[in-house]
Amino acid sequence: MIRSRALRYTVAVWLLVLSVTAVSRSQSLWDLANENRRLLKISTLFTAQNVRGYLSSDEGINNAIDWCKKTGVTHVFIETFRDGYTAERDTLEHAKSRFKSEGFEVSGCVTPTKVGKISTGWGAVGCYTDGSTRRNLQKIFEYSASIFDEIMVDDFLFTNCECDECKRARGEKSWADYRCELMVKMSRDQILEPARVVNPNVKIIIKYPQWYDDFHNRGYEVLRQTADYDKIWVGTETRDYDNKRWGGKVQYEAYYIMRWLGEIGGAKTGGGWFDPYGTTEDTYVEQARQTVLADAKEMLLFCYGSLLRGTGPANVEKLRAEIPGLFKLARLVRDKPIKGVLAPKPPNSDADGEQYVFDFVGMLGLPLVPAAKIDAGAKAAFLSVHAAKDPKLAGKLKRMLDTKRPVLMTDGLAKQLNNVNIEDENLTILKVDGNPRNLLKLTRKELEPIRNELLAPFGIRFDAPNKVALYLIGDDCVIVENFNDETINGTLEFSRPIRARKTLVLPPEGKVDFSCVGGKVQFSEMTPRTLVVVEY
Repeated sequence: MIRSRALRYTVAVWLLVLSVTAVSRSQSLWDLANENRRLLKISTLFTAQNVRGYLSSDEGINNAIDWCKKTGVTHVFIETFRDGYTAERDTLEHAKSRFKSEGFEVSGCVTPTKVGKISTGWGAVGCYTDGSTRRNLQKIFEYSASIFDEIMVDDFLFTNCECDECKRARGEKSWADYRCELMVKMSRDQILEPARVVNPNVKIIIKYPQWYDDFHNRGYEVLRQTADYDKIWVGTETRDYDNKRWGGKVQYEAYYIMRWLGEIGGAKTGGGWFDPYGTTEDTYVEQARQTVLADAKEMLLFCYGSLLRGTGPANVEKLRAEIPGLFKLARLVRDKPIKGVLAPKPPNSDADGEQYVFDFVGMLGLPLVPAAKIDAGAKAAFLSVHAAKDPKLAGKLKRMLDTKRPVLMTDGLAKQLNNVNIEDENLTILKVDGNPRNLLKLTRKELEPIRNELLAPFGIRFDAPNKVALYLIGDDCVIVENFNDETINGTLEFSRPIRARKTLVLPPEGKVDFSCVGGKVQFSEMTPRTLVVVEY
């Protein structure tokens, strides 16, 4: 009887503990996020329409603050303009004050859609050849700078207009050259200078979209604009590959573009920005993992209104459970050099049938090192048609092959290089056939010789199915992520004996049977959509 009462008492105590833990979970996540905000910030955006719909009353602001704290959000962006609508000053300033009083960092945002004359191309994007459009944009940034000391520009700062006025202004230039010149000048004259006149302390962030292979064609000039703006951010939205509306992007794209722009932006590089559209819970959190793996200092959850409906609530619950692990992941990768196969995309280079090929090559289990320049001293390299932008390509390629450095080259680039010896033992031709998606069909057996050749300089061998990514972080960390919907087995073999340990698995409920004997690490029964960190 006494033992029975003691057991009931113990159970009651544990139930109370669990109940208190559940009630205080949001506060503990808020506290955890504040403790780690210098390592990795979590932010969200209230669009101009969200400001009107959710932040125009104290009740709405209270609900938003509660949601942010439960989600570990410590930084909010409050938007002044989107789709032709300008949020009211009183509402913006009141919301800004309330969030600041609750301990949040607060910044502004502008989405330049439906600003003036509409492009003949993409929907609500503007024609910036038109003077009235430029003047309207200037007024928006002057207004925003009068309220906020930091302003993000969402990724609609481009144009693909081909109206008669644009054709006349273009003259003999290519569309890419004309648009890049136009947008660089407009950024300086209608955004940066006027905003700084209104508010000398203002910092302006340009957020680049995820479609990096078309940047220059639509007026994004990443070298000059990165130099001009105070900070850069990166679109890391990949969504569900099979989604009919939003699909076609593989998860590795978020990692590649974040690292690629990070190499260009250096200390100016801020965070990555992703959304819930066309995602399941798994693909939603994979966006977060890739953003953090790419050493982003912040991740923005777009946007508050969208995360309250549709797939948003389920996605957020999945993310909340993973946030403690994401902080650990951020600590493991922060400011550490990455190792692997150089994967250069010279800025303003054309894809010529190999759009986003880097993303698909990353899904093959090759640890890529995204770069803006071709370095002939790299231990191994992957070269696509983008490399043809480099006028010194032929000489650099010759030095790589002469010094026995393995090179993986797409068939598209090989066709353009008349003087390359495709029989060279250090050169492997990757058959893309103008459709990088075909790479996802390569079998484990077909991938084996490619991996063996490219990874040999790093003293490792990697064996796993397609769609299992490999990341080499610093001198003592390897990360493997299974993007398949099936359980997989794999091995990572080092050329020397090591003592390895499994230090992190995401999601928290993910499972990986792990063993290390000598220099051979085995991953057995690795559950679908799971990431594992191994330190040695």
